[in-house]
Amino acid sequence: MIGFIGLGNMASAMIGGILKKGLAESAEIIGSCRTEATRKQIRDKYGIRTVSDNRQVANGADILILAVKPNVLQEVIREIRMEVSSHCLVVSIAAGRSLEWLKEAFDRPEVKVIRCMPNTPALVLEGCTGICAGDEVTREELERVVELAESFGKASMVPERLMDAVVGVSGSSPAYVFLFIEAMADGAVAAGMPRKQAYEFAAQSVLGSAKMVLETGLHPGVLKDMVCSPGGTTIQAVKVLEEKGLRSAVMDAVEACVEQSRKM
Repeated sequence: MIGFIGLGNMASAMIGGILKKGLAESAEIIGSCRTEATRKQIRDKYGIRTVSDNRQVANGADILILAVKPNVLQEVIREIRMEVSSHCLVVSIAAGRSLEWLKEAFDRPEVKVIRCMPNTPALVLEGCTGICAGDEVTREELERVVELAESFGKASMVPERLMDAVVGVSGSSPAYVFLFIEAMADGAVAAGMPRKQAYEFAAQSVLGSAKMVLETGLHPGVLKDMVCSPGGTTIQAVKVLEEKGLRSAVMDAVEACVEQSRKM
């Protein structure tokens, strides 16, 4: 049984991916949250069982996914810590909560903990998830969690010391990309293009460009050079972006995000 405590957007995305890839049946997933409206929405959408009692979910789960915000995670763990069985895998998706923190919160040496950091493109099955695990987790158990994470996008193992970097480059980065898409669309609107069409052109260009990086394996700089014809339009646009400090602004944003994650 796969249990979810918290049924927000990220949990919904994970449930959808797991069901779509056939990694579990709806009868094998149970979830809990505080509001009846959310429970009904998830129940109607995915056909899973939903309840209000977190302890009920924890008690029957073989894999327990804590899909709650960092500021309520301590309270949730305090509520369920004695309900989790020794064979259960506890998976936290909360930013800034280390494996050591999770172990101390449960205060049960036998509890097996894993950290995952997915991002919101999981909602369209294009997420990117960083994963790290405690020493007590076996290879087979870890592979099972990776398989679940890959049902809604790409997933990679990382050492825990890099989890804050995962937050900066993946977990929070969709917001940076949305800003970029919005800015490109605004530029097109200023040039006379209808806004709806401008968003479509900008978003599709970002999607296609990202796919080229992933599928060709070429360095982004090489792909950039392929677009920049001598004396052409693109190199003039790149020149302006360099003058305005696009690279340093993005790097500073990622560093600020990483630092905030470390403080949480």
